[in-house]
Amino acid sequence: MRARAIILSVVFILVAGLGTGCSKKHVESSPASPAVEERMTDQQNKEQAKAEEQARLEREKALQEQALEDERKEAAAKKEFKEAIVELGNMVHFDFDSFEIKPEYRPLLQQKAEILKKLDNVTMVIEGYCDERGTEEYNLALGERRARAAYEFLILLGVSPERLSIVSFGEEEPLDPGHNETAWAKNRRDQFRLSY
Repeated sequence: MRARAIILSVVFILVAGLGTGCSKKHVESSPASPAVEERMTDQQNKEQAKAEEQARLEREKALQEQALEDERKEAAAKKEFKEAIVELGNMVHFDFDSFEIKPEYRPLLQQKAEILKKLDNVTMVIEGYCDERGTEEYNLALGERRARAAYEFLILLGVSPERLSIVSFGEEEPLDPGHNETAWAKNRRDQFRLSY
C-alpha cells in the first residue's frame, strides 16, 4: 500500500509537471493581402460616408423643424400683432389745420410702440389724410406733417426709424364723403398699415 501511494505521488508529480511545463503554441497571423486590406479600407470608408450622410440628414431635418417652428411663431406673432392693432384702434384724428397729436391718442401710440418693439420683422406705414378743404398741394403737405408727427412720436418711444415709413394721401380716400364738419372730422386722420 505504501508502494502504491509512492507510485501515485510520482504519477501526480509527473502529470503536474507536464501541465505546467508544456508551452502553449503561439499562432502567428499572416499579414493580410493587399486586396483584403483594400476591401477593408473600402468598407471602412463606406461606413464612414454612411455615418456622415446620416449625420447630415439629421442636421437638415433639425434645421427644417427649427424653420417650421420659427414660421409658426412668426405667424402667431403677426396674428397677435394684427389683433392688438385692431383692438387698440387704427386711427389718430386731428383738429382742423393741425398736425399735433391729441393727448387722448398718445396711449394708443404708446401701445403700438410697445407691440412694434416686440416684433422685429414687422414694419409700419403711417398714412396721413386731410379733409377736402384747402388746395391739393396744401392737403398733401398737411397729410405728410400729420404722418410725420406720429412717426416722430413713435421714434421717441423707442421704435427704430427703419421700421417706420410715412405717406400722405392729402384729401384722397375720405372715410366719409360728406361735406360737413362731422365728415371732415373723420377724414382728418393718420392710419397705420403693417408690412412684413
